[in-house]
Amino acid sequence: MDGDKRSYPSFKAYAKLVRLPNLFTAPPDVVLGAALASGIYSPASVSGITGLITASILLYAAGTILNDYFDIAEDARNRPERPLPSGEVSPRQALMLGITLLLGGVVAAWVAVGPVAGAVAGCLALLIVLYDGIFKGSVVGYLFMGSARGLNVLLGTTVAVSSTVFSPQAAVVAGFIFLYIAAVTYMAEYETGGTNSRPVLLAMGAMMLAALGPLGFSLAYSSSWLNFALVVGFDALFVGWTGRMLWTAYVNPIPGNIGPAVGACILGLTALDAAFATIVGFRWAIIILAFGIPAIGLSRLFDVS
Repeated sequence: MDGDKRSYPSFKAYAKLVRLPNLFTAPPDVVLGAALASGIYSPASVSGITGLITASILLYAAGTILNDYFDIAEDARNRPERPLPSGEVSPRQALMLGITLLLGGVVAAWVAVGPVAGAVAGCLALLIVLYDGIFKGSVVGYLFMGSARGLNVLLGTTVAVSSTVFSPQAAVVAGFIFLYIAAVTYMAEYETGGTNSRPVLLAMGAMMLAALGPLGFSLAYSSSWLNFALVVGFDALFVGWTGRMLWTAYVNPIPGNIGPAVGACILGLTALDAAFATIVGFRWAIIILAFGIPAIGLSRLFDVS
């Protein structure tokens, strides 16, 4: 019977392996990129955005699977309930699935939009492999993870921007996302050990800096006070959602507090994306926030970090 379970892992095992709630935090980055590009250059096609969303989800799922594949020894000590150390999914199954999803993400982007999107997705796939397999836990690794999220935003711009056009606005927005996620990744290293408040303080600083981004962009590009008020509202949602858990972790930086803080920061990225997208148009923010509903709901059933 046990052998059957290992040969045919359950949906729940795979859901835990790919961090199911997190998968819904990847599309908002792509939609944000599409919003920025379409607002500056040309309209984005629904089919193109849908294809890039699919690619982003596949790449994210591949990243979490390969993360657990390379971390199986550490997880056996600190997180024995995870699918790989518990035996719910075999290492071979995880590796094959991770590689398949990684390649699928690149192909999906190429087919949906074209070679530029495929190239960006390929760079994103490379960052995922380098982070999971080599640089995790190092400064380079934190920067790679931040770069992966920033590149996810730029992936969205390929649906509306030709290969001969560069969007400096989208690059700056991706930079804010990069710094925020790099700091959160650094904090996540203390999720299973240590009581150091410095990584939490760094994440708090990155969160506040990221929150300034939409405000600055709104003052520079918004056409009305109503639009600015909406940006402020989504920005406040981002700060409120992440700040409460970060403060708890800073006051008492034990793994039991840092883990939920990391989860809150990952889920909170959707609100930050919405704040940036509102500058282009409120409807873009609504689309982005729609992905937050299943992400938050599923986070009550499955671990985020």
